[in-house]
Order: sequence, then C-alpha cells, then structure tokens
Amino acid sequence: MRRWRPSLALVLGGALAGTLGLSFVGLVALRYLGPEIGYRAAAAGLGLTITLATGLVGWLLVRLLLRPIRALGRYAEEEDPQPPAHFGTREIHATARRVIAMAETLRDREATIRSFTDHVTHEIKTPVSAIRAATELLSDSVAEADRPLLASIEGAARQIEAQLAALRDAARARETRWLGQSTLAEVAPTLPIAVELSGADIPLPLAAEGLSVVLTQLCRNAVEAGAGRVWLTAAADGGLLVADDGPGISEGNAARIFEPFFTTRRETGGTGMGLAVVRNLLAAHRATITLERGGRIGAPGEGPTGAVFRIRFG
Repeated sequence: MRRWRPSLALVLGGALAGTLGLSFVGLVALRYLGPEIGYRAAAAGLGLTITLATGLVGWLLVRLLLRPIRALGRYAEEEDPQPPAHFGTREIHATARRVIAMAETLRDREATIRSFTDHVTHEIKTPVSAIRAATELLSDSVAEADRPLLASIEGAARQIEAQLAALRDAARARETRWLGQSTLAEVAPTLPIAVELSGADIPLPLAAEGLSVVLTQLCRNAVEAGAGRVWLTAAADGGLLVADDGPGISEGNAARIFEPFFTTRRETGGTGMGLAVVRNLLAAHRATITLERGGRIGAPGEGPTGAVFRIRFG
C-alpha cells in the first residue's frame, strides 16, 4: 500500500495558516465567550486550546521535517548505515532517495576499487617474490660482470613491492575513518622534524591518529627535500597551514605532486604515493589539501620559505 506523503508547500502553508487561524479564532472566541463565562475563564480556556493546537502543529513539523532530516544525517555518518524508515514530505522523500542512491553508488565504487587493488597487488606479489627468490639463488653463482645486472633486477623488484604497498595504503586511506577531534599539541611530539606551532590548542575535526598520518607524511617530505624546520598553523575556522624552510617545489612539478606515482626521488626509493595517500585520507573526512606556494621567496632563516600546504576541513 502506497503511503500518502504531503508536499512541503502543504506542510509549511498549513502550519502558517494554522498559526494565523488560531490567533484569529482566539480573538473572536474571546470576544463572544468573555461576557458569557468571564474574560479570565475564557482567556484561560482559549490559552490552553491554542497551546494544545500549537503543540500538535509542532509535533507534525517535527515528524514531517525535522525527524527525516536528522535520520538522513545519521545515515550519512554511520559506518554501516541503514536507510531511514520515514521520509516525511514528498520533497524530502525524493531528496533522501537520491542521496541514498548516490551513497550506495559511491560505496559500490569504493568496494570495486578496493577489490581491484587487492586483486592486482596479490597477483603481482607472487611473480615479484619469485624474482626476488631467483636473484638470491643466482647471487652465489653469477659472474662478477653480471652482478650489476642482478642488482638492477633486485632493485626493480623492491621498487615494485614498494609501489604495491603504497597502492594499498592509498586505497585504504579512502576507507579508514578517524572521526573525532585533536590538536597540534597532541600530534607534534610524534613528527619526524622540529616544528613551530601556532594555534596549538585549536581543535581540528580529525582524530589524532589521522592527523598524525597527514602531518607525518608532509613533514617527512619536507625532511627529504632538505628542510630543517616546519611551521604548523591552525586557524579558528578549522583550516591548517603546513610550511617549511626547504627549497620548495618547482613550478613544473607543482601541478603534479598529488598525482599517484609521481615522484622526483624514484632512484632513492620514492613511490610517489605519499601525497596521494594524504589527499585520499583527507577526502574521506570531507577535507582538501592544496599547494599554496611551492618556491623559495626569502633567505634562509627568515621563516617558511619553502613549500606551503593548506588543509581545509569542510
């Protein structure tokens, strides 16, 4: 049986008309009932009647508007959500159905990406392990002239393993949720470089474990680029600046730093997935990261003259 759902216009118009109607009826009733039963008794009775009628209108608004919206909000926040049972008005029902369909599509897409990533990494891991085992066996009997070739093969195998691990981390960063709040003061002791804090006690909408992953990766990148100090600045509006005194990022590389597998340190083991992991983790928490400045603008010792990243929590 199809359930009747009033339109939003009917609910809001009815609530407004009911409020005005109650006031008008109350005035008319007081005019005629006052002389009959006394103005005090008439006012008390009309006040009780209007209060009950207003409470009924409020209950209808809560049931048809507020409760469905809150249920949809809980559906968006839960890890294993169940669709709301009630949707209220016709417009909220249609909107909720679209939101639920979009959420299910995104969830299926994430599951497909995770399954594909797990399958690819598993399938490639076996031949890479075989290559590593073969190089170990050959290392005892290979001629000296062939050892550079063997070392090159072994290095390529290690690089593939590192890329597979980074790919898994990037996929998992989209799934893991670190809900909660934390401050820079909580995370600073775990970072791999000396940092200067501003707004150290301002709460940021990310649990300490997730914030540590983000800042550790950014600080590690700064260290590997040659920075000696990092500045972390939290703003009251929930934003976060991460700046360093390193050489910065060239204009040619600035547009590609968030691309998966893009790195300028591949010969030293870089996978190019660090910033991709950071971006995915932040995206899972409705946050974004952008490169504000990538080049040196001052002399050493004058503060943050290298790369400057801005994180915005939506």
